[in-house]
Amino acid sequence: MAAKRSPAGFEPAIDSPERRRLFRRRIAHLGITPDQFTVMRTLLEKEGITQRELAQAMSSDPNTVASLSERMELASLVRREPDTKDRRAHRLHLTPVGRRKYEEARAKALAMQIEILSALPVNAREAFLRNLEIVAEACRLTAEKSPRRK
Repeated sequence: MAAKRSPAGFEPAIDSPERRRLFRRRIAHLGITPDQFTVMRTLLEKEGITQRELAQAMSSDPNTVASLSERMELASLVRREPDTKDRRAHRLHLTPVGRRKYEEARAKALAMQIEILSALPVNAREAFLRNLEIVAEACRLTAEKSPRRK
């Protein structure tokens, strides 16, 4: 993908709306969205978390995550189970269908990452990814400091 240059000559960020739309298009045939991909990745990392914990991990609104979880359950991507200690809470589990869709989407994401990183010299890619991780961690820490809705 040839990235458009801004007036100042800078390339758009890796997570620019233009690139998010590209990822959305590349996984559309799987019947999932980038947000659902994020949910599935998070559940692989933290199986059985509550919807509230998922909302915090995604820096998202609990109502948005509840709606997203319901849609994903209807699509057989996740299974929601009542929490044994808190009847109001639901714990989320990735289904075999969800795991398979995630793996397919992950392969597309990796291919897209390789394509995008090809704009950089080979010897600069690893340093760029390390710096991107530092920025992502700073964003996460900043989000954790933000006031949460009750």
